[in-house]
Amino acid sequence: MALLADLLITNARVWTADPANPWAEAVALRGNRIIFVGSSADGLALAGPKTEVVDGGQRTLMPGFIDTHYHLMWGSLGLAAAQLYDARSLDEITASLSAWMAANPQQEWVVGRGLLYSAIKPGQVLDRHFLDHLSPDRPIFLTAFDGHTCWANTEALRRGNLLHAPAVSEGSEIVVDRATGLATGELREPGAFEPIRALIPKPDEAARRSMLRRGLALTAQMGITSIHNMDGQDSQLMRYAALDDLGELTCRVYLPFDVKPETPAEALQEAAAWKEQFQGDMLHCGSVKFFMDGVLESYTALMVDGFGDMPDNRGSALFSADHFNRMAAEADRLGLQIVVHACGDGAVRRALDGYAHARRVNGARDSRHRVEHIEVIHPDDIGRFAALDVLASMQPLHSPLHAGSSDVWVHRAGEARYQFSFAWETLRQAGAKLVYGSDWPVVSNNPLWGIHNGLNRTSWRGGDPEQAQTLENLLVGYTRDAAFAEFREEDKGILRVGMLADLALLSGDIFATPAAEVGSMSVALTVCDGRVVWREPV
Repeated sequence: MALLADLLITNARVWTADPANPWAEAVALRGNRIIFVGSSADGLALAGPKTEVVDGGQRTLMPGFIDTHYHLMWGSLGLAAAQLYDARSLDEITASLSAWMAANPQQEWVVGRGLLYSAIKPGQVLDRHFLDHLSPDRPIFLTAFDGHTCWANTEALRRGNLLHAPAVSEGSEIVVDRATGLATGELREPGAFEPIRALIPKPDEAARRSMLRRGLALTAQMGITSIHNMDGQDSQLMRYAALDDLGELTCRVYLPFDVKPETPAEALQEAAAWKEQFQGDMLHCGSVKFFMDGVLESYTALMVDGFGDMPDNRGSALFSADHFNRMAAEADRLGLQIVVHACGDGAVRRALDGYAHARRVNGARDSRHRVEHIEVIHPDDIGRFAALDVLASMQPLHSPLHAGSSDVWVHRAGEARYQFSFAWETLRQAGAKLVYGSDWPVVSNNPLWGIHNGLNRTSWRGGDPEQAQTLENLLVGYTRDAAFAEFREEDKGILRVGMLADLALLSGDIFATPAAEVGSMSVALTVCDGRVVWREPV
């Protein structure tokens, strides 16, 4: 007698991501595995008195989204800050902060996140004096949407001993008022703003757990069943492991080991130990994460040539070529996957050079090393992704849809680089495997918004290659290929009998929805590990 299903979804437009069986009508789950993929009529034979049967209503049922670039703890903790993502001007920033301060009078620090560079219009200045008008006594600390630039008022600068602009580490900058020699309040990269950030009172463990549960709930609401976390420390690892033990992780977490410029090569042994110890279905390790550069918006990306609007400035890097080559070779020798943040074309090249060095030293293997972001790439490096079997991990919501966008990014890159900017299709045509994510909380964690951007991207300049993606390529990049990017393609990323029970039921049929309307869709039901972790209110 066949085992009866715990959950059966019928009458759906099932996109399985399985090339051998791409379409179905129904999926049945028992425990945390898929036991049936096929017709609704055959699926109903698995329904018993305790089976929950969900009518798919001809909506798209698909594998749960796998976000390949996520910051779960950072994003969760930031939910308590003033949210500035929707502020499009200095006046709107002022209004958002004023409302937050009025609602949180007991908070000593005024903390905001998600500030858009484009909210500061040409000729305007966001500096300590501007923030002092909002609050001269309470310290104010604002973070840009990408996490690479912060702004502080005079009181915050004073507390962090930064008002007189002391020297900071390579790749970071305290912007200085040349007339006074004092800090303006704009701080670029962690070496400049960490002295202030370290002073902000930290939530206790109970508060962290509470905020993390909020972040997990938001993740589930987006149909995300797996994340590749892009920052990893002991404290995070232990926190996720504890939630896993309690059965409270509602998405699967692939956690890297953070490697900073000061990290000794010997510390990579700890990353190897993480990989050995943590290989569960809900939490696993096996990668190391490097930051090669900053971002174009703050001129901290590493460029082959100068920025479009500052041609004499090539940015900077956190790792020299020799340093990264040594660390990459050692990590590769230990069997670790290497993940590198690289926005500028110079940083992308340096990461690829390091992977080539590791291959020469250690020999070729199934390493699946990755480059994250690849916001701009030099044409000479496009074919190297396929040649070195390196994955291109990209975030569709990072790209402006058109060159007329108010986003300052297009000016930093410069028109000559437009054809090599967020070059998704160019990389794909050159044989690269692309995987997609959000970089939450830098941008929204809604994968349907990412798909919308990927579908509706326009060529920025006449004659340049079209970079818009097909719907299927986008979905594969958020599912099957994303599972491959974490060495879990045998367990998830497709809907097939025996695979882990991770599914997302959308609010409609995404394949019948006009591209311009995909971003307005939502997720009706999310199932992770066989459990319903999100259900859209009726």
